[in-house]
Amino acid sequence: MLSGRDAYKDELTALAAGDERIICLEADLGGPKHPFAEKHPGRFLNLGIAEGAAVDIAVGLASAGLRPFLSTFAAFGTWRAAESVKLGLGYLGAPVVLVCPYGGVSGGWFGPTHHSLEDLAVARSLPGLRIAVPCGEAETREVIRAAAAADRPCYVRLARNETYDAPFAPAGHGEVGWVTPAGDGTTTCLVSVGEKPAQLCGRAAEQDPRLAHAHLCWVDDESLALAAGELAAGARRLVVVEEHREAGGVAAALALLLPQHEVRAVNAGPSWPSEGGGHDDILTALGLTVPAVLAAAVPAPRTSQGGIT
Repeated sequence: MLSGRDAYKDELTALAAGDERIICLEADLGGPKHPFAEKHPGRFLNLGIAEGAAVDIAVGLASAGLRPFLSTFAAFGTWRAAESVKLGLGYLGAPVVLVCPYGGVSGGWFGPTHHSLEDLAVARSLPGLRIAVPCGEAETREVIRAAAAADRPCYVRLARNETYDAPFAPAGHGEVGWVTPAGDGTTTCLVSVGEKPAQLCGRAAEQDPRLAHAHLCWVDDESLALAAGELAAGARRLVVVEEHREAGGVAAALALLLPQHEVRAVNAGPSWPSEGGGHDDILTALGLTVPAVLAAAVPAPRTSQGGIT
């Protein structure tokens, strides 16, 4: 089993064998033996620590008819290079695939400068940008294949080096991946975005079998609009668990799409993790825990519904 990050490199290397348009760009994250560099050295560029310039180069290559995949830290790809991403992938719609590991706090000991709890908000603010947060090797491979086949810009958020044995089939664009399907009488559905949230929701659903558990991979507005109806039909209360801030996250988007439903959020909150630590340690410090998920699944003490809580 490969981590999402390694699955990306392996899948892109395989795809490039049959598509000479594919170019792999790295910002010093690929390691000394990147499989793409070994198999296709003429189409591999390590651009170093120059994220804004890397995005501009990728946009230029895309304008020449190539299919560039650029990988850098999530925090730097969406913030340090934000203007280049906005103009190139947003305004110009260049079919660049920005693949960013270290999403959320998966960087752990690298600390706050390398944590990325706001990247989805940045990416989701750009119309036309497809956004995927795949879980596990199979879904990551499926996302990379879909991104390579589509002639449009895409942001793919990955973790660092942890592996995840996903207990569900890959969810395509606009699809809901049901881990624990909603049944008759189900009132609350947990909605996970990302690998750690999926694990938290899985453990919460084991403790409370009344809970349904749905997984989302594609989280741009177009994808969520397609998935919202299916989620709404499954339960009247949604608890969205995401390794991200509340602002600009998936819970906020679903609350707008489903005003008649109660949408609750379990996320990283407003705190800044000021110390390094393991991935799970930092999530716990931020309040992303199984007890927090179970507490959010309890009905709200109010008479009206709708909106995010």
